[in-house]
Amino acid sequence: MIQSLDDHALQSFRRAGRIASECREWARANIRPGVEMRWLLETVEQMIRERGGQPGFPAQSSRNHIAAHYCTNLTDPLRYEEGDVVKVDFGVHVDGYVADTAATVDLSKDGRWKKLVQASSDALAAAIATVGDGVSVGDIGAAIERTIMSHGYQPVRNLTGHGLGRWKVHTPPQIPNQAERTNHRLRTGMVFAIEPFACTGRGYITEKGKAEVFMMVRPPMKAKGLDRDMLKDIEAWRGLPIARRYFTHRDPVVVDETLMKLAKQGSLMRYPPLVEEEGVMVAQTEHSIYLGPDGVEILTA
Repeated sequence: MIQSLDDHALQSFRRAGRIASECREWARANIRPGVEMRWLLETVEQMIRERGGQPGFPAQSSRNHIAAHYCTNLTDPLRYEEGDVVKVDFGVHVDGYVADTAATVDLSKDGRWKKLVQASSDALAAAIATVGDGVSVGDIGAAIERTIMSHGYQPVRNLTGHGLGRWKVHTPPQIPNQAERTNHRLRTGMVFAIEPFACTGRGYITEKGKAEVFMMVRPPMKAKGLDRDMLKDIEAWRGLPIARRYFTHRDPVVVDETLMKLAKQGSLMRYPPLVEEEGVMVAQTEHSIYLGPDGVEILTA
């Protein structure tokens, strides 16, 4: 069945995609050895706001074996280094309609990771070429897997692409990075992100490290000592992911206690860094796509 977005929704997705694309290319050009990661991510978010959008989720940058979800805090001293494989991943929303994009930069002097980055990029192109109404998401995954393996690498098998919605970064369908048997199919009217991860090892990730990204998943329960002002700040994001560093105007002790209490009661999800189990290098490339009546539109091109 052909679905349709109203004009406001479609134009909001398109505007979010244009902002995301421009900010991604700025970030790609400014990722260099010695650059402070915190400065880069905070600048990206400032640029998003200056262009009329808002972060759809906190800007993140993950190096080397960290595949995703590394988000700086207010005092993070980390700087990019020569030899790094650097991912930058962020979302933009306009009136709640989210575009999601990512790119990888090879900071080696000898270009040793160029082929790995290309494997991810080529897999994204192959996946997009497969997109169409009624196409199984398993066929998209097969195109990704086949392309990455043709370069001599493996896809990260337990990370997926995903649908995009209003005030939601992850909706059905999940789009695998490997061939799968599934009844889930793409349909005209869908907006979704495809994000192939290529790696130099087996291709499985696990959570490791302190979470700096959080998302409200259900209304909070009353709890003794729960700071109401901090709670209002979190609820203002309407269920989109947030970062600890978004609350510089609050007492850091109150911030940590509130996040801990909400997570403990199950109202708030934590998102720690996602790390490749074998500690090998990972590259990521991502676009947001609208499958319209006239075919594929890459919103973040």
